Amino acid sequence: MELMQKLAVLADAAKYDASCSSSGGARRDSRAGKGVGSTEGMGICHSYTPDGRCISLLKILLTNFCVFDCAYCVNRVSSNVRRARFSTAEVVQLTLDFYKRNYIEGLFLSSGIIRNGDYTMEQLVEVARSLREDHHFAGYIHLKTIPEASPELIEKAGRYADRLSINVELPTEEGLKALAPDKQVADIRGAMDTVHAGIVRNRAERREQAGQPLRRARPPRFAPAGQSTQMIVGADSANDGAILRTSSALYGSYQMRRVYYSAFSPIPDASARLPARSPPLQRENRLYQADWLLRFYEFDVEEIVATSDGNGMLELDIDPKLAWALRNPAYFPVDLNTAERTMLLRVPGLGVRNVEKIIAARRHGRMRLDELSRLRAPLAKMLPFISVVDHHPRQRLDDPARLRAELAPAPRQGDLFG
Repeated sequence: MELMQKLAVLADAAKYDASCSSSGGARRDSRAGKGVGSTEGMGICHSYTPDGRCISLLKILLTNFCVFDCAYCVNRVSSNVRRARFSTAEVVQLTLDFYKRNYIEGLFLSSGIIRNGDYTMEQLVEVARSLREDHHFAGYIHLKTIPEASPELIEKAGRYADRLSINVELPTEEGLKALAPDKQVADIRGAMDTVHAGIVRNRAERREQAGQPLRRARPPRFAPAGQSTQMIVGADSANDGAILRTSSALYGSYQMRRVYYSAFSPIPDASARLPARSPPLQRENRLYQADWLLRFYEFDVEEIVATSDGNGMLELDIDPKLAWALRNPAYFPVDLNTAERTMLLRVPGLGVRNVEKIIAARRHGRMRLDELSRLRAPLAKMLPFISVVDHHPRQRLDDPARLRAELAPAPRQGDLFG
């Protein structure tokens, strides 16, 4: 198969993996010295996926051959798809060629499992090693880690890659056993443990070395952009509460940088165990919003999933922060001139940056309604939940159902159907 034909097959096969963010990578720029590539600076040509996400990484699989038979995966061993495989040298050359043409800022590389986990991981690591050592590539590298690979190989991958990711695949062990019987929760969590331990150890070593009176070269960074993971939404019966509880545990146990949520998409020759259609697209969006509340807005997972109907599913017509506020009118209105940061973060429509602006502004005087327009925040959404010197929402909070009807946007067809 010609190289461009392989690229067409293996780039398409990689589209199902959502965890390819370059945020948090080490700041390296070859313009300051020897090498090729950069993780920062101007001149990077971005591409847009069909669903609107902006990417600037060459995102491919090493191969879509796989010995596993995960029911939800289009590349499973029993799937009737066109197969292809790159050599490690071909991936290296493609990355360099695309970078030199200013198409990308780095590489996201995953793979089906060929032979076994160690053999596959060796191939992935060799690509990263060659880029870094043979070609002095200073761009971003994200490697998908094979959970079944040995800790030694995972440690080696962390020395070359900016980010490592291990997909948890499904939110519950029951779902994994049913749909991916070749994969084991113990292997996935063990690989996450190895990456997390390596990051913690490397940071401690670098801090210790920086404090030595005789400055020696610091140890090279280990996965400086941390680790991430991905869960498939809607392939099994797990509700949003189960998904978010798993995410919360992953953030707490492994200091995960990101948990990505990927709505299940029906695939050719699908198993009868899978649903016939995708979940609503809005469900994925609501999970990301809830994830943001966990990471940046000081919400507890049980507050988010305590939905009014008790089914553990986030409401699709309103965002989870507004849903919480409508369920808890006793906490409102929040006085922007006196409230603590924790309560300001719970006001619908107020983001983290605007909360910091409000805290800074009230040192110089009491806030009034006309000053809120400078925040560029959705005032119509905020006003029922806040009070300032010249504004109080009066009785609007006494009728949450009517307030919800006023604030809920009209549904769009694309949001409701997969």
